[in-house]
Amino acid sequence: METLLKVLSEDEKAGIHERTLKILAETGVQVKTAQGRKYLKDAGADVDENTQIVKFPRSLVEESIRLAPKKFSLGARRPDWDIPMNAGVCALMPDGEGITIIDRKTGEHRPTTYNDWLEATRLSDALDEVGVYWAMAEPGDVQDSIPGLIGHWQKMFANFSKHIQDSSATAEESRWLVEVLQAVFGDKETIRKTHPYSFLVCPQSPLIIEAQHTDAYLELVGWDIPLAVMPMPLMGGTGPGNMISMTILGNCEVLATLCLQQAAAPGAPFIYAPALAVMNPRTGMLSSGAIENGLMSSAAIEMARYYELPVEGSGGGTDTHAPGVQSTLERAMNALLPMLSWPDLMVGAGLLGGSMILSLEQLVIDAEMFRMSKQAHRGIKSVDDSWLDDVIQRAGPGGHFLGEKSTAANMRSGEWLIPKLGVHEAINSWQQSGKKDIMEEAREKVEHLLATHQPLPLDEDVKKELEKIKARAK
Repeated sequence: METLLKVLSEDEKAGIHERTLKILAETGVQVKTAQGRKYLKDAGADVDENTQIVKFPRSLVEESIRLAPKKFSLGARRPDWDIPMNAGVCALMPDGEGITIIDRKTGEHRPTTYNDWLEATRLSDALDEVGVYWAMAEPGDVQDSIPGLIGHWQKMFANFSKHIQDSSATAEESRWLVEVLQAVFGDKETIRKTHPYSFLVCPQSPLIIEAQHTDAYLELVGWDIPLAVMPMPLMGGTGPGNMISMTILGNCEVLATLCLQQAAAPGAPFIYAPALAVMNPRTGMLSSGAIENGLMSSAAIEMARYYELPVEGSGGGTDTHAPGVQSTLERAMNALLPMLSWPDLMVGAGLLGGSMILSLEQLVIDAEMFRMSKQAHRGIKSVDDSWLDDVIQRAGPGGHFLGEKSTAANMRSGEWLIPKLGVHEAINSWQQSGKKDIMEEAREKVEHLLATHQPLPLDEDVKKELEKIKARAK
């Protein structure tokens, strides 16, 4: 059977739900968007315009959960790369947005550039384990204008052909975004059916729905663009002081935003995605490598499954600033726990130092870690023809199984995970090959993929239409 981690009992999940309903009904959430407050008031919420506090009756929360679709797919420009949600699959997502990078030629830390963003985007497109785009680098030298933004989107779609998850910063940008989406993917109905783009918003903890990005999403009402909601409370700082209460707070913030979305667009696709994390009690900073982060990610995944909602888990963080023993220890532990809870999407690859430092080599290593985590979740299969007791009897005492057809068949079937990275040979072979370590291998793979991978090109008519949109924006 599959390996499935459970960190919450059924009673604990029910307790989180009931306490969430109580907080939302009695304390409420500050909703800073006037448009959002109007949608919620019309849906039956109690709105105080002076304080901007919105209180959510139980019926509104439960109806919003009921309205949210439980299954849909995240579309992609590349054929056969749609990701079905709530269907038992899991896709890797990079982390974002690194403001510095470890230069793979010099080994030095330096500010990220637009070219770093471009390389990270192309590398993500080349790695089969990565199924969804996130902006891995802060492209600091992008032109700060609508035409510059459209040019950025043009390069994003030209260099990444799988599903895109991103945000527009304002309602005005969202109006241009839908024009770009139509140029790349087709008309409005096609976008509504295929969901090639999902939108990320991050409520402010504790209990605030901010205005700017929420209004940018509300500008897209009617397009059925999936909304991923990722509050990021910090245990002991912007969140309460233990893991069960952090799960309650994250649940409150996600469900409040779900109510707003469903009030504005009943039936619009939704992704449950809180990123619950721990504060370092000595420094007050994010403790990205804390094992509690993995446990709380698993709890959030279980709450999403409690509501039967698609879920975006997070994990694999580290506090250290360069790949090495500490990063491997922390990332492996914090990735495996939520992976064994099995989200639909798993975000967190490629960044170090509390998600501030980009390493393309680390992205390659994390893709291998993702493969291993998937194999751990796959578990031990016991279908009718897998017991091989007849093969054991045929080999008998002192025999071997090298020549058995079942051995070769299982090697090809996924029973074995064949490593793509690392040392898996005798010491003599390792010494003769130059004693390469995993970082050298990862660096060589980065260089190879960037030199050889050709992203799926945009059609010429799409390029022309995007140029027209950019010219009109000017």
